[in-house]
Formats: sequence, structure tokens, C-alpha cells
Amino acid sequence: MAPLHVDIVSAEGDIHHGPAAMVFAPAEMGEVGIAPRHTPLLTRLKPGTLRVQTPEGEELHFFVGGGLLEVQPHLVTVLADTVLRARDADEAAAAEAKRRAEAALAGAATEMDLNKAQAELVEAAARLEFVQKLKNIARR
Repeated sequence: MAPLHVDIVSAEGDIHHGPAAMVFAPAEMGEVGIAPRHTPLLTRLKPGTLRVQTPEGEELHFFVGGGLLEVQPHLVTVLADTVLRARDADEAAAAEAKRRAEAALAGAATEMDLNKAQAELVEAAARLEFVQKLKNIARR
């Protein structure tokens, strides 16, 4: 079976292009697994881990801060708000971002501030979880 082609793009630019045997993405309604010849799909992404399994069996990890996922039978396109490659993950920075988001939430004066702080906290907590999972994978 022909592999999928995966394109991961964010505001920072092109992040990853290449073949994949499977892709696992954090869709709003739960994680989705995409194999070659998957039915077309368009869904929003929530902050979380995007995993790409290459045809050689390697697993690539990315953190996405939300965005859109488009699936065609042999093409997966991720248009992410923010993307972090596993090799760029920094636990101290992720923990600090979570602390800042918690402080912003505690100091929110308006409903708009509250909504923004809640969204930042969700993303920061997901980013910290991503980094911690990577640490556990590396220990294996």
C-alpha cells in the first residue's frame, strides 16, 4: 500500500514534509488515527501531540497548539497555530509557560481576559505534558 504524504505547516513556516505509514492527531473530539486511503476529513485540532509513524517504523513527535487537519486518501495536511518539534522541547520553558498562564488566569479582570488566559493555560498544560511524555519515551 502506498504511504501517506504528510505536510505540517505553521505560522513559522514548513515544519515537516514526508511519507508516513500512520498519523495520529489530537482532534477536538479525540485522537484520530489516519492510515493510507483514509476517507476525506476536515477537523479542528486541539493542543496536543501529533505522531507520525514513518514507513521505516520510526515515530516522529510534534506538539501542535491547535489548528486544522485535512485528510485526503494519500495526503495529510496539518495547518497548526504553533508547532514544536520533539528535538526542540524544553521542560523548563514549558513549565514556566504554564506558571505564566496560571498567573494570567488568576489575574483576569474581564471575560475576554479570562477566555484568553484559559486558552493559554490549556495549551501550556498540553505542551508540558508533551515534554514529559517525551522524557518517558527517551528513558525506555
